[in-house]
Amino acid sequence: MNETLRLVAFDLDDTLTVSKSKIDPHMAGLLAELARRDVCIITGGKFGQVQAQVLQYLHAPAATLVHLHIMPTCGTRYYVWRNGAWHRRYAEDLTEDEKRGIVNVLAEGAKGLGFWERSPCGEIIEDRGSQITYSALGQRAPADAKHEWDPDGSKKRKLRDYAAERLPDLEVRVGGTTSIDVTRNGIDKAFGIKRLMEQLSISPDELLFIGDRLEEGGNDYPVRALGVRWVEVSQWQDTALYVQDLLRQI
Repeated sequence: MNETLRLVAFDLDDTLTVSKSKIDPHMAGLLAELARRDVCIITGGKFGQVQAQVLQYLHAPAATLVHLHIMPTCGTRYYVWRNGAWHRRYAEDLTEDEKRGIVNVLAEGAKGLGFWERSPCGEIIEDRGSQITYSALGQRAPADAKHEWDPDGSKKRKLRDYAAERLPDLEVRVGGTTSIDVTRNGIDKAFGIKRLMEQLSISPDELLFIGDRLEEGGNDYPVRALGVRWVEVSQWQDTALYVQDLLRQI
């Protein structure tokens, strides 16, 4: 079945790396080897985060980098490597009015629900251009603290429901371990993956997606719902074991 595989797409946090952490050298080596064919990284984070966590550690030649498709902010932006640099192919940016409205709703909701952190590690609400992201403990909070903050996801769901009711013309969804993402309506990870499939002229059965939140309601689920092949993991070590086996087969 892997003979028909043309594209492998990955989530970032808790799939390729520990949340907001640099990629392990072993995983970086496997990713570079796999990128002899098309590989996509799609994440709720911004492009700079992908650079900081993964791209600067790949040490791959240009012949490999041209096979990488980087889709930050849930695919609302798309970057490729051409002529020695990363180039943005498109961006579905929010307007300034939309951004202000989103920020106000997220801040009011978090404070009203008792989720506003008084001593955050970094920004709580971040403008990513095409996406506004609320991170309960701040962008730079340690992974352990993030996992302890909302282990059953109920806090994120409450804030998501609060914001979605007040932002009916926008897409509001649970993002990562402590985050809520807001984009233009109809835009999620499936949006980016569908655009990439169209560009590469591939069908769902020719794509494999690897992520950590593929359950219904998870931020990776929209990709699974496209009918692609998928593998669910819980940490980068799971991904490394799977990719090692995949490389032997292809």
